[in-house]
Amino acid sequence: MTPVWRILYWFYRFSSWARYVAQRRFTPAGMIVVVAVLLAITLGPDTDNNVAYQAVPLLGSFLILSISFGWIFRARFDVERVLPRFGTVGQAFAYQVKLRNAGRKPERGLTLLENLADPRPNFREWLANQKAEEKRIRHFRVSQYRRTRPFKTAKLQPADVPLAKKGEEVRVKLELVPLKRGVLRFGGVTLARPDPLGLFRAFCKLKAPQSTLILPRRYPLPAINLPGTMRYQKGGVALATNVGQSDEFVALRDYRHGDPLRHIHWRSWARAGKPVVREYEDEFFVRHALVLDTFIEHPNSEAFEEAVSVAASFACAVLTQESLLDLLFVGKQSYCFTSGRGLAYADQMLEILASVQPCEEQGFSALETLVVNHSKVVSGCICIFLRWDKQRQEFVNKLKALGLPVMVLVVVEAGGNNKLEAGPMDNDSRFHVLEVGKVQKGLAELQ
Repeated sequence: MTPVWRILYWFYRFSSWARYVAQRRFTPAGMIVVVAVLLAITLGPDTDNNVAYQAVPLLGSFLILSISFGWIFRARFDVERVLPRFGTVGQAFAYQVKLRNAGRKPERGLTLLENLADPRPNFREWLANQKAEEKRIRHFRVSQYRRTRPFKTAKLQPADVPLAKKGEEVRVKLELVPLKRGVLRFGGVTLARPDPLGLFRAFCKLKAPQSTLILPRRYPLPAINLPGTMRYQKGGVALATNVGQSDEFVALRDYRHGDPLRHIHWRSWARAGKPVVREYEDEFFVRHALVLDTFIEHPNSEAFEEAVSVAASFACAVLTQESLLDLLFVGKQSYCFTSGRGLAYADQMLEILASVQPCEEQGFSALETLVVNHSKVVSGCICIFLRWDKQRQEFVNKLKALGLPVMVLVVVEAGGNNKLEAGPMDNDSRFHVLEVGKVQKGLAELQ
């Protein structure tokens, strides 16, 4: 079967390349002419019933003449792109491209096209996506199935370039809508000029490699009573980030036998002539664990993207409160990131979530071990799951047996089963099922 899949893969690459080139090279009028030529060629053999064949030489000559003009365009420009540091999935952002005409003559009637990095996957990624799509089609009715373009990274329109005189700098404003989170890479820009017939564009390509980070989509959350109360944190906030053991400073006092040497205040010792140490006290504060399920078969699952968006929404909401938030998930290894109370900011947590990918190397037990080992220091858990099977229910049971209050949110595919049995969360108002396409509505109902 592998040779057949490879043939289909190369057909996919060729067809996507041909569509991309045609959309950029031909103007809207040019595309109409191309379609007309193809239609005339299709109907041409039936000369007894139509005269469509007569249009082939006329329209074909227009295309040949237009394409021949497309190879004589020469221009010299210096380019600089001014990008924002971050973007957000689904939200348009504006930026500028500065162009300086380094040629000998003014240039007019140009169009600027962005050259994004090639989003097409390698064979392994493409094959995994195709098999996952086939499996999803079998499990859902056709009316419930939505075909997506998982590898398209952004949507943007060409922009007209103002008249650029010799040595003059002009600025072009563009608007881009990111479709995927993660690093969005730009390869350069292309300046296009239509031929005299307005059918075909001549290109001048300029290198301008650059990138920006696209953050996951965030949803507004209502005022939520998150599970958990203040808990004693040995070592204070500093220990929460595993950086030393430094409690909340209270005052200076005389040295007592057994005090650690690193607590000695050397300046006060020199001034008083006797050992003086810093005195600390441990802190009590709320600390939540935000548990993200990364175990899913579909490599480009909409449910997984929505789960990341839900996690990002909670990260932004919790950071506005006087508490800590520990993000726990499993990728190639187990990760725990702490933020809040000045340790890290929302942007840093969102940067981490922008790069989270489904986990293929490990099983759900790795996440269970990570959270259980971390349970002694947290006040409560917010669990974002991609399914509600026996293994995850047993995991929630284990957390509740440890005395931890839990909020469970299960993200399901559109048209899937959104009436799940609560299991260990029965009679608990903190169990919620979020369906893809209705996540914002589901989050608005949280309490």
